Amino acid sequence: MEYLEMVWKFIVFNILTKPAYLIGFMVLLGYILLKKPWYESLSGFIKATVGYFILAVGSGGLVRTFRPILVGLKEKFNLSAMVIDPYFGQNAVQSAMTKLGRSFSQVMILLLIAFIFNLILVRLQKFTKLRAVFTTGHVQMQQAATAFWLILYAFPGLGDTPMLIIMAILLGTYWAVGSNLTIKPTQEVTDGAGFALAHQQMFGVYLMSKLSEYIGKKSKNSKKLEDIELPGWLSIFNDNMVSTSLLMTVFFGTILLILGQDYLIAAKFLKQGDSFAFYILTTALQFAVYLAILQLGVRTFVTELTVSFQGISNKLLPGAVPGIDCAAVYGFGSPNAITIGFLFGALGQFLAIITLILLKSPTIVIAGFVPVFFDNATIGVFANNKGGLKAAIITPFISGLIQVFGSAFIASLVGLSLHGGYLGMFDWATVWPAFTIIMKYLGYVGVGIITIVLLIIPQLQYKKDKENYFLITSDYEQYKKNKNK
Repeated sequence: MEYLEMVWKFIVFNILTKPAYLIGFMVLLGYILLKKPWYESLSGFIKATVGYFILAVGSGGLVRTFRPILVGLKEKFNLSAMVIDPYFGQNAVQSAMTKLGRSFSQVMILLLIAFIFNLILVRLQKFTKLRAVFTTGHVQMQQAATAFWLILYAFPGLGDTPMLIIMAILLGTYWAVGSNLTIKPTQEVTDGAGFALAHQQMFGVYLMSKLSEYIGKKSKNSKKLEDIELPGWLSIFNDNMVSTSLLMTVFFGTILLILGQDYLIAAKFLKQGDSFAFYILTTALQFAVYLAILQLGVRTFVTELTVSFQGISNKLLPGAVPGIDCAAVYGFGSPNAITIGFLFGALGQFLAIITLILLKSPTIVIAGFVPVFFDNATIGVFANNKGGLKAAIITPFISGLIQVFGSAFIASLVGLSLHGGYLGMFDWATVWPAFTIIMKYLGYVGVGIITIVLLIIPQLQYKKDKENYFLITSDYEQYKKNKNK
């Protein structure tokens, strides 16, 4: 038993919670099941793993580039507040649980049970209608931490075993249902790339895609960003690298000018004697650089994953697709949608934060880069595909408002605001606060209601379009022909 526990911990710490290796080994397994030559299987493993590492370099660079702004706004205006960010949220939970004398050491067992439950639900897709496997390990860790605290708030005296059971059922079902919701919009935006999203804004992507579709129908002249050809000097914005650099120069420049050169030198973001103007320009251009790196990583591993997962789908989980990081869609559609989504999501967040300050809210929120970029840029990509430019502006802005107001509400309610952080991404500012309130007031009956409602969602999806529901993952070209009829 002790040996099995050691093996499981090794797998968890080195594979399941390391997305690069998890994706790499999935590709390797898929190629082996497809009976590919050993050298093709090895090549696929390396390209998928390296591709994800490239994506991580791009993501990390974007976070570091934005850090001076977030730190500066907090210190310049003396804000003592809660940061909405998955890593701050995980640290806040651990701090809160330490004060209560509770341990989160069982999280690895939880991840195993919840992941197996996700696999079972997909394997039984004939009955459940679920098709997506949640594979984003680091996101699972962050969500497990926050879910643990939310459930503990609803059931303060809950023992370890009942806690694990409730969490495994809720998280496993949420992972399966949430990622399943993103299949249709993801297949449409990627033209049948064969994956779903498994991240922190799965319900957000689905809801905002629906809203974007409505906006697109109401706004007949709202073209997709990739279909807009700007005339004259404006044509420079047709190149996404140029447009990103220019827009970020204005965005970063405005905020950095507010912070001031003296502050940046004192905070050691800018060296004494260096040009302030070129610091702003370099910061803006680096954003474009890291975004390009991130997109390169996406292109590198998604192709391998799509091909290889056919082996897993054919042999082990018929009709299944992998649920992966939201950044995977950044290699599709208009790259300018990423920038537009980020900018208007940030605008929504900043407006909501100012509103909290003016209303003298007991909980003040500080924007974290992960929600403000990865939620809203992702929503921007889907919104542009469904409703064009207008949708790519409106829906991320709404998302930004929701992230701040929803997070301020739930973090205050459950006490995490006192520990300085909350996960803060779309689903965890909307769906999970609703789950928490239902569990708090309805107890175990509430857990049952949440689980049943989640499992009804794919049934309703299937009932709405029985002919194409499974076809969209098994034969996307035929799906498009059916839709065009």
